[in-house]
Amino acid sequence: MIGFLLWLLLLVFCWPLALLALVLYPLVWLLMLPFRLVGLTVEGVFAFLKAVIFLPARLLGGRP
Repeated sequence: MIGFLLWLLLLVFCWPLALLALVLYPLVWLLMLPFRLVGLTVEGVFAFLKAVIFLPARLLGGRP
């Protein structure tokens, strides 16, 4: 909601910049999508490695 209100404020003060932001936002989102997918994959790999490393401690009853 705050983002929308800021965009409306930008629309009032500088409407060409607000319209440019409205057009470029989907393009930037599409460009960032592969980086988000890579980030999710790396996060999943690290979570898996952490689970594998702490598995012996969990089996022996230690705190994770």
